[in-house]
Amino acid sequence: MNLTSPESLIFWTTIIFVVFFFLMKKFAWKPILGAVKSREESINNALAAAETAKLEMQNLTASNERLLAEARAERDAMMKEAREIKEKMINDAKSEAQTQGEKMIAQAKSAIESEKNAAMAELKNQVSTLSIEIAEKVLKSELANTEAQTKLVEKMLGDAKLN
Repeated sequence: MNLTSPESLIFWTTIIFVVFFFLMKKFAWKPILGAVKSREESINNALAAAETAKLEMQNLTASNERLLAEARAERDAMMKEAREIKEKMINDAKSEAQTQGEKMIAQAKSAIESEKNAAMAELKNQVSTLSIEIAEKVLKSELANTEAQTKLVEKMLGDAKLN
């Protein structure tokens, strides 16, 4: 048997392979399978942890979205309330201004009426004073003459008899 012939090489290769396989099975197969199994478990654990983290993230995202929606709704409600308060304040200010304006107009009308009445009274006083002064001057000029005085007295007596 020639050790370098191809048939003997196949033989020795097969024997070495069987010995190597037997040694591998005896000493290395269990630790390799254990390492592969532990690696598989750690990968499965990592996948489970990733799935749990994914679910937690989805829950957090949903919670965040819900909080955001609540915050938006609250903001919208506050804005609506602020608009209503603003409109109420504007309407109140308008009605107050209108009321004040009406009061001022009424006071102005009253003041104008009282000033008008005062002016009319003063005008009447001045007219009566002027009338008396004119009548006095006319009477003085009429009564300066005795003949005119006599005629006036007779006329007045005549008017008194008729009434």
